[in-house]
Amino acid sequence: MDAPDYSLDALRKTSVGTINELLGVEVTEAERGRIVGTMPVSDKNVQPYGILHGGASVVLAETLGSIGSALVAAETGKRAVGLEVNANHVRPAPKGTLVTGEAVLAHEGRRIHVWQITLRNEAGKPTCLCRLTVSLID
Repeated sequence: MDAPDYSLDALRKTSVGTINELLGVEVTEAERGRIVGTMPVSDKNVQPYGILHGGASVVLAETLGSIGSALVAAETGKRAVGLEVNANHVRPAPKGTLVTGEAVLAHEGRRIHVWQITLRNEAGKPTCLCRLTVSLID
């Protein structure tokens, strides 16, 4: 079995033609059990008050955790599919700023992964606290 490719170039290629490309999600760091990425807050992902839409925050969070699980699952020939996501929006992110998400693998089971994902504004303050549960399937 081939080792998963954690290179940023390989991960960027997986976003072509997806919602990640549309929203400007970019993976900036990738290692086993930890994925970091950014998303600009723009006209494409704000709600009527000019702040980041909660659903867009969830897109970033789920993307980072899902990429992390997919890479770990590939080690054993499995696939990763989202099972549940929880998000607490704790601070607004205004249009024209950049949010950075860090996903950390909190639980690695044979069939279930749980990720803790924190999105932060440019000042490093949390904007969204997420938990993602991923199922590993054959």
